[in-house]
Amino acid sequence: MPSLGADMEAGTLVEWLKKPGDAVKRGDIIAVVETQKGAIEIEVFEDGVLDAYLVELGAKVPVGTALAVIRGDGDVPAAPKAATPEPVAPAKPDVETVVPEAASAPVTLPPVGAPVAPSGRLRITPAARRLVAEKGIDPATLTGTGPDGAICLADVEGAKSGVPAKPASEQPRTGGFDMGAMRDAIAAAMARSKREIPHYYLSHRSDLTAAEAFVAGRNAGKPPEDRILIAALFVKAVAKALKKYKEFNGHYENGAFRPGESVHIGMAINIRGGGLVAPAIHDAQDLDLDTVMDKTRDLVARVRAGRFRAKELSDPTITVSSLGERGVEALFGVIYPPQVAIVGIGAPVVRPWVVEGQVVPRSTVTLTLAADHRVSDGHRGGLFLSSIDKHLQEPEKL
Repeated sequence: MPSLGADMEAGTLVEWLKKPGDAVKRGDIIAVVETQKGAIEIEVFEDGVLDAYLVELGAKVPVGTALAVIRGDGDVPAAPKAATPEPVAPAKPDVETVVPEAASAPVTLPPVGAPVAPSGRLRITPAARRLVAEKGIDPATLTGTGPDGAICLADVEGAKSGVPAKPASEQPRTGGFDMGAMRDAIAAAMARSKREIPHYYLSHRSDLTAAEAFVAGRNAGKPPEDRILIAALFVKAVAKALKKYKEFNGHYENGAFRPGESVHIGMAINIRGGGLVAPAIHDAQDLDLDTVMDKTRDLVARVRAGRFRAKELSDPTITVSSLGERGVEALFGVIYPPQVAIVGIGAPVVRPWVVEGQVVPRSTVTLTLAADHRVSDGHRGGLFLSSIDKHLQEPEKL
């Protein structure tokens, strides 16, 4: 069970996407875990064969618990009893019957070819069953892609239903998220951060005129899906500044700072209905602006659907947060442990600015920094913000 940050202590295993005997390789999605942040896809980090499940579906287990055994070349297979097909929790089987809401309602039998358990019941995982109920989808119309043909969460998310979904007021979850649990998790993580991390705060006003002109010129004549937003420039400017000011990029754990080997920028993304998450744009220092924009769009779409990967939440080495689209001119964030810094981006505002001795109107933005005093100080923090500003003045070099 991976750790997805300071606000996660445990997770519930809701789906297996591979079964014992399946070959797996690095990057494959092997399971889905449900946390306060939604349904998280668990990746494999080595090549081999899935040898055995170690945790039953529906079980809530602490971070660090082994979920399965992956056998590499030359490894001895696990004992036969460990490699059971799909363990079933007594109170919550991995394949459940979709029960009609009213006892008098007719039961719709699955069509020929639908995934059916030996008992004749429709095979559907618990997470998929809940989402089916929320979206008002008839599970008998779906094609299962999970182990043994079971309908899994991804099958439901990709389906188009002709049945109206329940009103939002009747749905306990929003976009796959439990908002109450998420609020509790965010509050706990932020309380811990303010209690344990000695924050200091800085702000710096930057001239955006060159950056906005660059974006406008680059987007001219392009369709909306190929355009970039100025947010991509902020990500790249932060990534470039971190190349020199490495003490703001990394994790503080076990009483020591560990610099990040790469820049994984966590993008704070608002969730409709409340709450937020900050999944990572990996290796931001090596990406061009178009790729940063593509990855940002992909993250936003998957966050709104409540579906993303474990490493996107566990890997960020610094967070960038913006409330500019809400008209907020400056924000001072709370550091997300074990990170040591968060950069805030405000709304562009036209202000009087002195250029070559003349006062002229210029588009400006307020950049802020909240940083960990155990790792850096205000002198270095000021230089870091000034470096971000410098890169924004030369957008063609980003």
